[in-house]
Amino acid sequence: MPVPTAVPASKAASAPAPLRAASAPLPRASAAPAASTAAATASVAASASASAARSPGRPIFVLNSLDASISVVDPTSFAEVKRVPTGKEPHHLYLTPDERSLIVANAMGDSLTFIDPVTAAVQRVVTGIIDPYHLRFSPDMKWFVTAANRLDHVDIYHWDGAGAPSPLKLAARIPTGKTPSHLMIDRKSSVVYATMQDSDELVAIDLATQKLRWKIGIGKMPADVFLTPDDKLLFVGLTGDRFVEVYDVSLPSPKLVKRIETGDGAHAFRAAGDQKHVYVSNRVANTISKIDFTSLAVVDTYPAPGGPDCMDVLADGRTLLVTSRWARKLTFIDTATRRVTRQVSVGRSPHGVWTLDHAPR
Repeated sequence: MPVPTAVPASKAASAPAPLRAASAPLPRASAAPAASTAAATASVAASASASAARSPGRPIFVLNSLDASISVVDPTSFAEVKRVPTGKEPHHLYLTPDERSLIVANAMGDSLTFIDPVTAAVQRVVTGIIDPYHLRFSPDMKWFVTAANRLDHVDIYHWDGAGAPSPLKLAARIPTGKTPSHLMIDRKSSVVYATMQDSDELVAIDLATQKLRWKIGIGKMPADVFLTPDDKLLFVGLTGDRFVEVYDVSLPSPKLVKRIETGDGAHAFRAAGDQKHVYVSNRVANTISKIDFTSLAVVDTYPAPGGPDCMDVLADGRTLLVTSRWARKLTFIDTATRRVTRQVSVGRSPHGVWTLDHAPR
């Protein structure tokens, strides 16, 4: 199987000159002992959130899946200021736990594009990552996991550090059910949960052993997954239905706790930032539901036109960013007034969205 290799930003695919992102070296990852990594990561995240209000707004990134590009949106002018080329079909993106790099997974390009989350400069491109549709970093930054949506496996990589020539080394390729979709890793960096979109399954994989812990059948066309802050309850969006299923995964075998009706096409999650609620996008219903962790009930609903998909929450805690998949827009929603406040034109089939100026996750 191909060995992942890093390609300098200067040799990565480039856009026309007015849109080209400047290259920059990838910051070297900390060599602190593993025991202190979680505390260091928490400190970095807390510092970033605390400084958001007093620093200039950092860019908002939107993945244009059908254009193989990233729209960089200015949070002050609310305009797309440039596009950064990526590999083919970028669907999802994830910020490294130290918040130094935004990683874009190029599913059909078999590559990862590392972006500076402050300057939007391309840091490096890592090739040889097979079909990275969805991605997650373990909080301790030891493991990097991808879901191969079209090839029916989950890959687990060792992370050798940002400065390594080949930062990712494949530890295990795990055959799964049909069409792995979304991933979630617990806060102890011990287990990754993955949904199987076309075989209607949920699996748990032990990160230390790279073995399946369990596999169960669940509802129709499961997509995104979300863990409560205590790692006890796992929420699963059923895109082929109108429900979110909630499982207690603290038990030896997972137990279905509740099916919450949210809206047709329940799809992606985003923590509200208050440790009490989570948002879910209902892609067919064109709404977003807010779910309470304690009551396991929908406590609010917001309009979200154009096929709402991925979300982020700004540092103010009330502005919801939503990619409107079918409308080629980034939609801003004020959750206090329950109104769409603006839409920004982006590329075709916008999917992932992220900003460093986010509410706590």
